[in-house]
Amino acid sequence: MNFLKKYDFNKQDIEELLNNSPLILTQEIEKHSKLVSKNIEYLKDLGVSNYRDIFKKYYDMFLMDNSNFIEVFAKYDRDDLIEKLEKNMAIIEFL
Repeated sequence: MNFLKKYDFNKQDIEELLNNSPLILTQEIEKHSKLVSKNIEYLKDLGVSNYRDIFKKYYDMFLMDNSNFIEVFAKYDRDDLIEKLEKNMAIIEFL
């Protein structure tokens, strides 16, 4: 999970994720680190400043195929989406 460090996750963030997530999911995240990285980069490049918090809470979503991941967000107005995600990231469950 050290690949997360290049996305500003610190050692404590990674340890919390490892300690609070099912082993099978953390193994999948590690196994598919390139896919997870692409999805993190998409949110970061979109301008979502709390992408780390979103990842920590909805990490399993980042295993989604990149084109499907993008589709989830692309159907909304970018600025409106960013504002809503930053105010209440729980809306991600309804996207």
